[in-house]
Parts: sequence; C-alpha cells; structure tokens
Amino acid sequence: MLVSARKQDKDAEGRMPLVEHLRELRNRLAKGLLAIVVVTIIAAFFYNQIIEFFTKPVLQSVGCGSSYSALAKLPKNSTCAHIYIDGLLTPFTLALKVSLMAGVVLASPVWLYQLWAFMAPGLHKNEKKYALSFVGAGFPLFLGGAFFAYEVMPTTARVLIGFTPGGIENLLRVDELLDLIVRMVVVFGLAFEMPLLLVMLNFGGVITGKRMLGWWRAMILGITVFAAVATPSTDPLSMLALAAPIWVLYFIATVVSMLNDRRRRIRADQGPDDDEASDLDLTPEDIEDIEEIETVPATRVPEQGGGDADGSQPTKLNGYDDVT
Repeated sequence: MLVSARKQDKDAEGRMPLVEHLRELRNRLAKGLLAIVVVTIIAAFFYNQIIEFFTKPVLQSVGCGSSYSALAKLPKNSTCAHIYIDGLLTPFTLALKVSLMAGVVLASPVWLYQLWAFMAPGLHKNEKKYALSFVGAGFPLFLGGAFFAYEVMPTTARVLIGFTPGGIENLLRVDELLDLIVRMVVVFGLAFEMPLLLVMLNFGGVITGKRMLGWWRAMILGITVFAAVATPSTDPLSMLALAAPIWVLYFIATVVSMLNDRRRRIRADQGPDDDEASDLDLTPEDIEDIEEIETVPATRVPEQGGGDADGSQPTKLNGYDDVT
C-alpha cells in the first residue's frame, strides 16, 4: 500500500530526510502513473469515437465522400482527400497511441495534483497562492487555444488541400492527420499561455509592466503574423478571430503586471512578511584607524628533551618534564 511519507513522520516545519523525500516522490509518481493507466484502459474502449471526434471536421471540409455519386457531384476543379490507414500493425498502434494520449490528458487532474502535493510543502504561503492562481488561469487559457485550433482546422485543411495538382487524388493517413491536429492544439494552446508567461516573469521580477507596455506595437504585429500563418485563408475574419483574443489577453497581462509593480513598491516600504527573511546589507564599511598595542615579552620556555650539556637530569617545570 502506498502511504505518504509525510503521514509517517510529521515535522512541525515540514522537514524530512532525503530518503523520505525520495519515498514520497516514488509514491506520488506511482499514483499518477496508476491513474494514467486506468484512464488509458477505459479510453481504449472508445478510441473509435475519439478518432471520429478529431477527424470529422476535417473530413467534412475536404473529404471526398463514401460513394461515386458524391464524387460525381463535385466540380471539376475541386479537390478532395481520402483518409486511409496502411499496415497490419498500424490499427493496433493507432489505438494504443490514441488511448494513451487520452489517458494522459483526462488523468491530468490526478497527476497534476500529485505533483502539486509533492512541491507544496516546500513553498511559502504567497508562493502557494501564486502557483494555484497560475494553474487555475493556465488551464482554461490552454483550453481556449485548443478550441480555436479545432475551429480553424477545417479552414486550414481546405487551403492546404487546394495545392493538390489537378487530376491527382490526395490520400490522408489517419495517424499523420492526428499528429497534425495534436500539434495545432498544442501550438494554439501555448500561444494563449503567452500572456500568462509574461505575468509569471513579472511576478518573478524579470520584467516590469512598463516595459511590457512599451512592447505593444511589436506584440500586436507578432500576434497578427502568427494568426495569419495559423489560419491560411483569404478571409480576414478568421485571422482576426484568432488574433483579437490574444491581443486582449496581452493587454490584460500588462495591466496585471503594472498593478503588481505598484503593489511590490508598497510592500517594499512595509517590510517582509513573517515567513520571509529580511534583506541583509552586505555593503562593506570603512575601517577606522588601527590602534597599536604594545607587545609583552614572552617568557623563556625551558628546553625539552635530554637535559643539560653536563649530563644532568632535564629541567622540570612545576614537577613536569615538558611545558604542558
């Protein structure tokens, strides 16, 4: 049975030996991996529905249809794609890959909590509050980016499939299509995390809100270019639909950073909290004039060892042969 090491030996300040920390890490990792394995096994029974959920928007956008009558109704200059799978082991590896991906994502609350439970005892009260705030804000931001990626994927597929030369059929491998969708979800999700990263750097004292505000022209240009590349269509509304939320998030991050800078200046005047160490002034001071001290002549120490030159007994001091 996996028992937390902190429940076995509690310390008033949360201190533990290195062996106990390693045992605690092992238990937390085992619980997180167990949750991933359980969710992966459950997701394996629904992997067909999971694949359909991700590929359906793309097939509805560029799919050729399942019958020759549907193909005959297409215009002559139109292009479409067939989705396929090849190899004897590919269906099994695809099912394993999709199930594992779903297990890691759906079990994320469990293994993220285990990670937090291992790190939390070593954090200060304010650090715990900031960490929970960043995690609470980061998760919905990532979901927002993933939603936009899912929405723009059909438009992206139509534009890319349009480069197919005339008279040539386009075949989409299911595993490559899923990899492309996952990459877009991750890229869009991380793009929506960019304002949160700026806030984290501000709270860490790396950049200031005033400097972030000075970057607004370059940030708007960079976000616009990213949105134009991510949505390769002639419709400007699709590009603005992606760029506008990131613009708003950037300016919100700038305002939050400027408020944090103001709060930091006020707290610097008030002094540190009870659980924080005070800043030490390590500036060296000037040394005053050195006062000379008169030395006292040292008392002659009798010679040790073999005695006088005439062969008599060695000199004794207080009844002992040596000085000590």
